Amino acid sequence: MEKHDLGSNVILAILFAVLLFMVLRYAFKLIEIAYVIKHRKPLYTHFCLFKKKLSQSQKSILRQGLPFYNKLDLKHKSSFEHRVASFIKDKDFLGRDGVKVTEEMKVLISASAVMLTFGFRDFYIGLISKIVIYPSEFYSKINDAYHKGEFNPKFKALVLSWEDFKKGYEDGTDNINLAIHEFTHAIHLNSMKERDVSSTIFSDSFEELSKMLADNESLRKELMTSDYFRNYAFTNRFEFLAVAIENFIETPQEFKIQFPDIYKMVKQMLNYNFAGY
Repeated sequence: MEKHDLGSNVILAILFAVLLFMVLRYAFKLIEIAYVIKHRKPLYTHFCLFKKKLSQSQKSILRQGLPFYNKLDLKHKSSFEHRVASFIKDKDFLGRDGVKVTEEMKVLISASAVMLTFGFRDFYIGLISKIVIYPSEFYSKINDAYHKGEFNPKFKALVLSWEDFKKGYEDGTDNINLAIHEFTHAIHLNSMKERDVSSTIFSDSFEELSKMLADNESLRKELMTSDYFRNYAFTNRFEFLAVAIENFIETPQEFKIQFPDIYKMVKQMLNYNFAGY
């Protein structure tokens, strides 16, 4: 009889613990929804108990190849390194046309993705499972043309020319960066598929930005005559977003001065509150 009572008590305790967990989780979601509505950012982003580490050689690659990393404080650098290590482990890196995938390729390509999603809670970009690297421009069957980069959601593949990837970081103020451009397309499509808090903020902010531009003819004219955004930005609203984020990352102060409202929207979209942005 006593064993029976003990077993019943254990089952009740487990059920109570599960119920309590579900209630607390639901309460947290409600609190975060209220917080997001008010502040337009997640309640938290970088909480992690057990952070992955990069090797000293990998850190050296980051310091030499990614100016953004050097702008971060020590706490954010630790989080950045954890995310780069996690991203490398999560993706398959494949070389094409004789490319042998190096540690430099893995670190810098992963760091480009992490840089763009550093304000996100979920930074993995689930629509990407593999990253394909060509030595230079490659022929694409998507539109029978040569590309420097592309994102193929059907095959969950981001494809990059390594030559053009490196060129994107040679001049950090020309607002042309292949990795930023292609990863932005992937993040955008991923945000439409996923419903985590960061994806929701990104996709909702994009719609706000689109509406702002559609409703403000004078702003549109100012954009097109300013020479700050290259012509490719005006292909469609998706390319405008990719180019705008290139500009945001590379020349944030000029962006903020020339188009403060758009800058503010992109900053909200990426949840960027670090490294001087």
